Amino acid sequence: METVKQKENKAFATLSKEFGYKSKMAAPRMVKVVVAVGTGSQVKRDKNRNDFILGRLAKITGQKPATRGAKKSVASFKVREGDPIGVLVTLRGARMYTFLDKLINVAIPRTKDFRGMETKIVDNIGNLTMSIKEHTIFPETGDEELKDVFGMAVTLVTTAKTKKEATQFFRLIGIPFKK
Repeated sequence: METVKQKENKAFATLSKEFGYKSKMAAPRMVKVVVAVGTGSQVKRDKNRNDFILGRLAKITGQKPATRGAKKSVASFKVREGDPIGVLVTLRGARMYTFLDKLINVAIPRTKDFRGMETKIVDNIGNLTMSIKEHTIFPETGDEELKDVFGMAVTLVTTAKTKKEATQFFRLIGIPFKK
């Protein structure tokens, strides 16, 4: 089975024919993957919830997540400035490619009723942001903790300059788009 890194290297030949790249450095390539989980106000009710999400995300990504605090105090949400409201992991290099392999080849096919992703999840500057409703699609999560299911946002950042370039690049590395 081909890895994402190998597919990315092969994608240059196809993309250079289509978009006329003269150098490999001009072609789109992966920069980083950002995985974010919003914990929100659940942390106030259950102090262990944040630790659970931190541990689970560390298992999934292979890297320790960083806790993000609120930027402003909002009285109606009972949130003070600096309260932990989210967890974030930025993956680069080898960990990024390992996570992408796992995401494309294992996690996405395990998603219930999956029919492919819309091309509209690719933005105009060449990044793809997908939402994952249940973290249990990853193999590291045990099925015994089905009561504590959380969702996450995964952003794939590339050097692509347009949406068309990025969409074609993501297709070539194995992101399953709808036909």
